[in-house]
Amino acid sequence: MDYKIIVRTCDDRENFLCYLIERIPNLIVVKDKDRNAMHTFLDALEIAEDYPCVHLEDDIILTCNFTTKLHNAIQDKPNVVLQFFSMRKDDIEIGSRFDSGGKFISNLCFYLPYGYSCAIKDFYCTWTRKDEHPTGYDLLVADFLKSRKEKYFIHIPNLVQHRITRSLINPKRSMFRLSKTFKE
Repeated sequence: MDYKIIVRTCDDRENFLCYLIERIPNLIVVKDKDRNAMHTFLDALEIAEDYPCVHLEDDIILTCNFTTKLHNAIQDKPNVVLQFFSMRKDDIEIGSRFDSGGKFISNLCFYLPYGYSCAIKDFYCTWTRKDEHPTGYDLLVADFLKSRKEKYFIHIPNLVQHRITRSLINPKRSMFRLSKTFKE
């Protein structure tokens, strides 16, 4: 199976980026140009083109054997949006599951099947919540999936953990947005 892996990054995160480059072969780096997370996400969607793609943020810690586990999960469900980071109670109580596309949240590490990156970029052009959520690119994905009445799959255990670090998008966010199922 052929897919791209793209990480979105910005200045002041070089150490996070080096960590990922050392562990993920052929990682494609998309650097923020104007301190705008949505623009960087749109750039990543454009670089993904129509290819299946794993989209990453730079402030993650990877599970051991990340690329193997990632590949196996994608190979199992290549035509479904896959979420590899979650913080929900159901992660422990239910485990891996499909959920309503409108509930999609968090873009730390997720997979888009063939054609989805371009379709989401096109959807952004008509997205009515741009002004309300200028950095809400996870909400963009959720609204896209909801508009198509699609579900997405939450993979448990999560393959990435959010680093305990200050958000550059919103410094008021908790530094402790952590997966309950991540295993290093």
